[in-house]
Amino acid sequence: MRKSRFSEDQIIAILKESEGGVETGELYRRHGIARACFYRWKSKYGGMELSEAKRLRQLEEENRQLKHIVAEQAVDIRALKAVVAKKW
Repeated sequence: MRKSRFSEDQIIAILKESEGGVETGELYRRHGIARACFYRWKSKYGGMELSEAKRLRQLEEENRQLKHIVAEQAVDIRALKAVVAKKW
């Protein structure tokens, strides 16, 4: 996955500017972001504080690792079932 050129604290600061009453078109131009990017950030980080966003990042990483472990175990189970199913 491509790393964003904006950090989480910058994203949250931009969203707080929007909540503060700055016109969204002005935000797009000032920060050089697309409309879709802004609304994607708003849906993901809207109403969050920086500590909550960092915790979200940690949970996403932990979830990714757990999914990887489950996938490895599924492959192992499938291989063991194939070995047991063979007639000797």
